[in-house]
Amino acid sequence: MHHEDLRLAQLSQWLDQQLPSLFTAHGWGPVPEARLVPASSDASFRRYFRWEAEDRTLILMDAPPPREDCRPFVKVAGMLAEAGVHVPRILAADVEQGFLILDDLGRQTYLDVIDASNADALFEDAIQALLTFQKRSLDAPMPHYDDALLRRELQLFPEWYLQHHLGLELEGERLAAWERISRLLIDSALAQPKVLVHRDYMPRNLMLSTPNPGVLDFQDAVYGPVTYDITCLFKDAFLSWPEERVAGWLQRYWTLAREAGIPVQADFAEFRRASDLMGVQRHLKVIGIFARICHRDGKPKYLGDVPRFFAYIKAVIERRPELAELGQLLASLPDGEAARG
Repeated sequence: MHHEDLRLAQLSQWLDQQLPSLFTAHGWGPVPEARLVPASSDASFRRYFRWEAEDRTLILMDAPPPREDCRPFVKVAGMLAEAGVHVPRILAADVEQGFLILDDLGRQTYLDVIDASNADALFEDAIQALLTFQKRSLDAPMPHYDDALLRRELQLFPEWYLQHHLGLELEGERLAAWERISRLLIDSALAQPKVLVHRDYMPRNLMLSTPNPGVLDFQDAVYGPVTYDITCLFKDAFLSWPEERVAGWLQRYWTLAREAGIPVQADFAEFRRASDLMGVQRHLKVIGIFARICHRDGKPKYLGDVPRFFAYIKAVIERRPELAELGQLLASLPDGEAARG
């Protein structure tokens, strides 16, 4: 039997054991007839299924050890629920096997429904949820976005995009330039005030729900730079917004964050610069990850979104003279993809 089918059989068996007591505990009556359908899969090894009965649905997470560990998901879900963020409740868990039963926050992500006319309203809700998230005190032991993690992420770009994808090894002056660029981006990130960071706060991980939005995929949360999540929200892998709209949303977030007592930079221009440099760090990482998903995991479709990230980087380079070296490095790449943007 194929590994994934075996997992599904084990998940179904575990589910059958859990449901009677779950239904009793919540006063939901007898367990109805239901079916399991795939709910989504992502770039990791996690899978989600929807358990569908006539009048009730549940979400099942399959996080196969040793590749995935669902304990961070359980831990962060608890922290966020306590802070007042709308996240799935964990109704049952077997962390050793990597199985969770969650409540269902709906079928439509922001990505499914967002357009130019409803974006202001949807992003307003997303900003409010993010502020709630960032108000969470930094008291639980959690990983930090430290020098090592920021550098490890940045290295995905030369390792996977330049070496594996383009067959290009950085050396000599180009390597020295990359080191200087990395240092600038890392120093800027480390100089920022720290909050709880989701690390993938974007329309695909926000569900249209009541209260809106439902927040998913928060298991990689760390303490880190205050601009990270808000920058991520508008510089998505799947949609791009005009720069002036993004600037307006960033200004709105910055104003609300200051009112809410979130430790953002005191000056909007300083906040915007930190956001720009934070975005470049993330985009370089994402380009590296998309190349890795293609060359290591055999899923090439993500590479189609690489030009979008080069375009984001290019827009920032144009207004940040301190990134001129990065501009020169990207313009010198053999595929011309980066230069075209």
